[in-house]
Amino acid sequence: MVDIHCHILPALDDGAASVEEALEMAETGIQEGITHVVATPHANSEFRFDYDAVCERRNELQARLGDRLRLATGCDFHLSVENLELIRGRPTNYAINQKRYLLVEFADFAIPPTAEEALHGLQLLGLSPIITHPERNRLIRSQPQRLWRWLRQGCYIQVTAQSLLGKWGESARKQAEEWLDKEIVHFFASDAHNTHHRPLRLREAYAVVEARWGEQMAQSLFRENPLAAFEGRDLPYEPQIPSAPDLTAPPVRRRKRFIFF
Repeated sequence: MVDIHCHILPALDDGAASVEEALEMAETGIQEGITHVVATPHANSEFRFDYDAVCERRNELQARLGDRLRLATGCDFHLSVENLELIRGRPTNYAINQKRYLLVEFADFAIPPTAEEALHGLQLLGLSPIITHPERNRLIRSQPQRLWRWLRQGCYIQVTAQSLLGKWGESARKQAEEWLDKEIVHFFASDAHNTHHRPLRLREAYAVVEARWGEQMAQSLFRENPLAAFEGRDLPYEPQIPSAPDLTAPPVRRRKRFIFF
């Protein structure tokens, strides 16, 4: 499996507190069957994104791990005015493995009225926005038409693996299940922060998806699409997005597009 959202780099944000904890997180991931991890420290008002420091920490951790786990960098990009100005200088510094996909996080307390314009601005920079853990965001859950617009705009959805297991509450779990039924999810990721409460685990959620939605869906959301994002390729699996902004209607089975390599 491939994890595109992980706060594994030590002492850069509220993720791993030390090199020792980062290594323990990595060992957990290896045991889970994870082969690639994208280290994505926060870029928000609390934690400044320092690309040089991110690369330095990544290189130090990779040297300790050898070829047992492949690490790349990106960031958990908060959609703020300041960040939108900063990213114009070197957009790929913020992207997954310095390619084209960018994790975009919305605040829990407000969604900017100009969000669609901001996301389009990122696309004009050559980036492909991935909306991170919308199932955990109460405002997004209550405004499905906003999510629909982002999907129709060409953005992607990443769900937190622990959400599907109920670790972020029943509302987040039910929302993740509903979106899986409607086939609008593109990625699962760990959003791991530490070794205890938010560990680097994907296997249990993979098993849930495989049992209920099928092996091909599990492979697409935990392996094939994340690997494509890691490598900067088009996604092998792209759900057909609803043609109308009604994400609360009963799910309708649609044809899916899978690309095999």
